[in-house]
Amino acid sequence: QVQLVESGGGLVQAGGSLRLSCAASGRTFSSYPMGWFRQAPGKEREFVAAISQSGINTKYADSVKDRFTISRVNAKNTVYLQMNNMKPEDTAVYYCAAPRTTAWRTPTSEYEYDYWGQGTQVTVSS
Repeated sequence: QVQLVESGGGLVQAGGSLRLSCAASGRTFSSYPMGWFRQAPGKEREFVAAISQSGINTKYADSVKDRFTISRVNAKNTVYLQMNNMKPEDTAVYYCAAPRTTAWRTPTSEYEYDYWGQGTQVTVSS
């Protein structure tokens, strides 16, 4: 049973930083790509960032490019999302996600992901 547990959310002022963590368990973490998504109130869930198994390949939504960085430490079964220069529009519940397969196909699509964490709230005040 794959389990994903996010942590690190909270309240931050505009221009500030937060680092989210997602601890995975239940299978060989290093064999699978990972992704981060977010959902703001009244909006659909949207892609934020994804990372390949080794960490060499990454993808970002245009809205977070050059501000957010996704990384992973396979020895710790953990993926991170470093968020800098945060904006009020970054306010959302952030979800960690993992696919059932090892393929790196369309990592920006939520339909590629089969396992989801419970989410962590991030609030950016202006």
